[in-house]
This record gives sequence, C-alpha cells and structure tokens, in this order.
Amino acid sequence: MAKENQSLTTEFILKGLTDHPVLKTLLFQVFLTIYLITMVGNLGLVALIFMERHLHTSMYFFLGNLALMDFCCSSAITPKMLQNLFSKDRMISLYECMVQFYFLCLAETADCFLLAAMAYDRYVAICKPLQYHTMMSKKLCIQMTIGAYIASNLHSMIHVGLLLRLTFCRSSQIDHFFCDILPLYRLSCTDPYINELMIYIFSMPIQIITIATVLISYVYILFTVFKMKSREGRGKALSTCASHFLSVSIFYICLLMYIRPFEEGDKDIPLAIFYTIVIPLLNPFIYSLRNKEVINVLKKILRTYNILKQT
Repeated sequence: MAKENQSLTTEFILKGLTDHPVLKTLLFQVFLTIYLITMVGNLGLVALIFMERHLHTSMYFFLGNLALMDFCCSSAITPKMLQNLFSKDRMISLYECMVQFYFLCLAETADCFLLAAMAYDRYVAICKPLQYHTMMSKKLCIQMTIGAYIASNLHSMIHVGLLLRLTFCRSSQIDHFFCDILPLYRLSCTDPYINELMIYIFSMPIQIITIATVLISYVYILFTVFKMKSREGRGKALSTCASHFLSVSIFYICLLMYIRPFEEGDKDIPLAIFYTIVIPLLNPFIYSLRNKEVINVLKKILRTYNILKQT
C-alpha cells in the first residue's frame, strides 16, 4: 500500500539556510564575497606556484594541488547555494545532486591524501634533511598526487553509484543547503544499510590511514626538534610545520565532528558551512601569510607591477 501511495522522487528541494528576506540578502553578500576571495586566493596560489621557479618544490607542489581541490570543493557547493537563496522553487534534479556530491567527495577525499602527503614531506625535510631530495623526488611527488586523485575518484564513484541504487519516495525536501549523503539516506525508501556499510569499508580506512600518517609524521618531527641543540634551529623547524599543522588540525577536527551521526539534519549545517566553505577560504591565507617564500614572491610581483605601472 505504501508503494502505491508514494511516487518516486527525481527532483529535490534544498531547504537552504533561511527563508527570512533580510537574512537572505545578507547571506548572499557574505557568501558571494567568501566565494570570490576563495577563488582568487586558491587559483592565485596555484598560478603563483606554477609561474615562480623558486616554488617548484615538493611542498609547494602538494600545496598547489590542495588549493586546486579547495577551489573544487567551494565551487561544488557555493554557486548553487547562492542561486537558491533567491530561487522560488530551490529545485535540484537527482543527477545534479549526484554530480554535486561527487565533486564534493572527490575534493574532500583528495584533501585527506594531500594533507597526509604534506605531513610526510615535512617529516622527511626535518628528520632526514640530507636525503630529502632523493626521498621526495619529483617523480615520487607526481606519483603520490596521481594516486591521490585516482583513489579519490574511485571513492567518489563508489558512493555515487551506491546512491543511484536508492529510491527516494519519503519526501522531496533535503534538510540541507547541498546534496549531502546523510540527508539523502533519510529520504530513501530503500534500506541504505549497504551504503552505510560501504562508508565504513571505504571511507573509514581512508580517514584512519591519513590521520595516522599525519600523527606519526608529527611525532617523529617533534622528537627530532626536541633533540636539536640550537634554539634557532628548533624555531625554524617548527615554523616550517606551523602552517600545515594548523590547516590539518582545523580540517580533521571539523571532519570528525561533521561525520558523526545526527538525528536532526539541521544541527550539522553550521559545521557543514565551515567544513565546505570556510576552510577552502582559510587554507591559502594560512599557508601564504605564514610563509616567507610566498610573501617574498608576492612582494616581488607587486614591485614589478609598480615599476611597469610607473613606466
């Protein structure tokens, strides 16, 4: 009887952030500004690393790819969210929903692998400095990055493929501002047990392996730093890790808080905003403002621009 009375859903309504007219305008301005700064910050960092030969090292290679994934993450979410703030129907098709989740999952999974690779890079640089150029060769960095993209792509495709096996008939309204996996499970009239099992089988090992890589790398780094006799050497070693450690701490704290189960969908929206929109905004500035090499390159570009402007 239930199947006779329910029709399958092929389009969803994104609940969004608010229905208040004044708040809509304010949020549109805020998130549009954040998105534009995120685009400029991340793509600008990618362009800077690509053009400046002094930044053609393994650390900046991984950083450039991280910035590219942060741009992808923000672009998967923010444009549709901005559109829905002033859209009357706030509709999104099932396939648009799958595409949005695919790119979000791809970007976030790649971030996990890239942050782990950056932690290993810092470990080699500080704990094995004489072997750094041998252990972190250009070929190995490319292989690690390609491996991260392949694994992230497969991970995303698995979850999207499993989502397509579900049928949605309970409601057409997603209690979120984007197509996240848990709100979709709540709307499914097919038992999502297999989907949830696959999250534990595929997603949890990725989290455990990448977090373990980061933690083990920093344990070795701290032991090496504390053994240094020179206070200046300790300060320099720690400063090279500060940006990465801050970025990875924010990322994993938000990730672990966000993926815990919720019974009510609206409770995870503030965390989702920070996780999908704010972190991609912060990362390029965390790395740029705390990095003397990037600051020096920016100063060089500004000086060149001023000279050309004057002439």
